[in-house]
Amino acid sequence: MKMTLLGTSCPAVSTRRFGPASLVRHMNQSFLVDCGSGCTQRLLAAGSTGRDLDAIFLTHLHSDHVIDLYQVIISSWHQNRDKPQKIYGPKGTRAFVQETMKLWQLEREARIAHEKRRSIAAFQIDVVEFEAGSLLKTADLEVHAFPVAHAPVKSAFGFVFEAPGQKLVFSGDTGPCDSLVEAALNADVLVHEVFIHEGLAPVGLRTAEGIHAVQSYHTLSTDLGSIATKARAGCLILNHFVPPDFDPKPLIATLRQAYSGPIIIGEDLMTFDLESKTVRYKELSFAL
Repeated sequence: MKMTLLGTSCPAVSTRRFGPASLVRHMNQSFLVDCGSGCTQRLLAAGSTGRDLDAIFLTHLHSDHVIDLYQVIISSWHQNRDKPQKIYGPKGTRAFVQETMKLWQLEREARIAHEKRRSIAAFQIDVVEFEAGSLLKTADLEVHAFPVAHAPVKSAFGFVFEAPGQKLVFSGDTGPCDSLVEAALNADVLVHEVFIHEGLAPVGLRTAEGIHAVQSYHTLSTDLGSIATKARAGCLILNHFVPPDFDPKPLIATLRQAYSGPIIIGEDLMTFDLESKTVRYKELSFAL
């Protein structure tokens, strides 16, 4: 199983870090986790496309995690996708997808009529709304969802991808919670969001009260190390950085106070191979 970080930022705009999205590949299967800004460009750079996806998994419906969903759909049609797109999402996903497709209906119909392609199957969307539990199971892979603490968002989840001898966990957006620790127990890789609260200060329209509100439904860097330790995670990959620009040295020092395992500062287009336990980023490769 291989996991590629496509986007590692948050709602804040960054030229280095695109919106939240990850690609999971196992055997001949390909899955997209969230559809943050720029994910179709990152998919292509990672050697994949919307045409190739077997399913899309949405952790929750915050804009930074779904903003490019329609771009995935329309680009997959241009990439000659000839089968429906399957989307797994929490309660509300079906209505969200229906309204999104309706918004672009006239433009889409004009393209279909003018371009005369052989198939419009890419626009047939199969939405599966889920609660916690098993979502997908094949002979060599199982995906299940677990609830996380992202209140006031009522339906927010993390995901576990398991293959024989390999366990990959995505935290989704969450504050510290027992359900995540339980789901991530003995994971080979825990991909976890991080709120670097030392890096945010009131400025412009951002107030101290607002910063506190945002950090209340994310995981502080001072808490994340103990979470990884409780979960006995084999490797911690940091993702969904708030803010996207920060000094990595004090962040790692903070995590080291409570977690002794490998810590990786996630970067867009960084790939982790769970079988060989190797990381590839640009021209660099290293093994844990």
